[in-house]
Amino acid sequence: MNTLKFTTLGCRLNAYETEAMKELSSQAGLDNAVIVNTCAVTAEAVRKGRQEIRKLRRENPDARLIVTGCAAQVDPESFAEMAEVDAVIGNTEKMQAGTWAGLAGDFGTEPVQVDDIMSVTETAGHLIDGFGTRSRAYVQVQNGCDHRCTFCIIPYGRGNSRSVPAGVVVDQIKRLVDRGYNEVVLTGVDLTSWGADLPSEPRLGDLVMRILKLVPDLPRLRISSIDSIEVDENLMSAIATEPRLMPHLHLSLQHGDDLILKRMKRRHLRDDAIRFAQEARALRPDMTFGADIIAGFPTETEAHFENSLKLVQECDLTWLHVFPYSKREGTPAARIPTQVNGNIIKNRAARLRAEGERQVKHHLAVQIGRSHKVLMENAHMGRTEQFTEVRFAAPQPEGQIVQATITGSDNGQLLA
Repeated sequence: MNTLKFTTLGCRLNAYETEAMKELSSQAGLDNAVIVNTCAVTAEAVRKGRQEIRKLRRENPDARLIVTGCAAQVDPESFAEMAEVDAVIGNTEKMQAGTWAGLAGDFGTEPVQVDDIMSVTETAGHLIDGFGTRSRAYVQVQNGCDHRCTFCIIPYGRGNSRSVPAGVVVDQIKRLVDRGYNEVVLTGVDLTSWGADLPSEPRLGDLVMRILKLVPDLPRLRISSIDSIEVDENLMSAIATEPRLMPHLHLSLQHGDDLILKRMKRRHLRDDAIRFAQEARALRPDMTFGADIIAGFPTETEAHFENSLKLVQECDLTWLHVFPYSKREGTPAARIPTQVNGNIIKNRAARLRAEGERQVKHHLAVQIGRSHKVLMENAHMGRTEQFTEVRFAAPQPEGQIVQATITGSDNGQLLA
């Protein structure tokens, strides 16, 4: 009987790494333990992590409780001081077999195992068999971030940017395709910085082209969140010429006002974002965009916020991830004197979400009557190439790509 329990908070990369930890801990023979993989992206995320730890301790009073992830990396001492916690391990340590062997053996020797994440110079390509659904697999190709946006604590949880070599990535994708996966998603913390630390400094577009060339049996390749200002010529070429590269990009935009972008220490301006969206859609007319946008960043006025609202239309964004600004101690933004009132932040976030919902409704409406290739995640639900959910009345083969004509929409899904 498997007595290991895992809870994952935060990003898709954390979820990927949880799958790797499951294999490592199982191979080590760890037993009767609960592992919490935390997130540090906002103060609220850290609060939820602590809340989850307390809940899991109540539910598992006799298990050993191990905390890892970005919040544990950034502030290991505070988690170690929690009465519910038996051990704290860092983001590097959680991916090492020796860590889990130690936890499975003499558990009490080192309750805190968290080294300096900034000293890490390599990222291993963790070979897992995929997760999420039987149809889609995620491959980590990059970790860490070299940029220091003023609102972001993540570089201190993940370290500097480091890349998985292209050959390792290609070998893993071949392995996943051989196992029957019809879609692979490339994931990382700052995906468009992939390659900068490798010999000859290849770019993300080079990796995409290499995968599509060397894994001809891969039907669909998808890219997770990217920083549009870092997109290279080969990636634009792939968007234009490679139908197996999916026409859906999630953009790390964060705001629509130039002054706020500068105060965030972003590297693009609003016109850069608009230009990229226009160019990508000109190359691939069926392209859809998602985006991260923060509401209520310190010093944000109503006029600044209106520029974010306008950006949704100007870039024709469909899938919005709206983040109400949350002051994160240890970041430069937390020290800015002019913080926005919490009620105003909530109101602006709600207005952004409402705009996003209008965009989704428009996107769904124009798909009616069109034919789409849909990758089935289960018998009755799949996703189009643009990542839109499609609900089927009749069961379909799970994990397969089926052709479907869209007949309507309901509750954020297309119907077929």
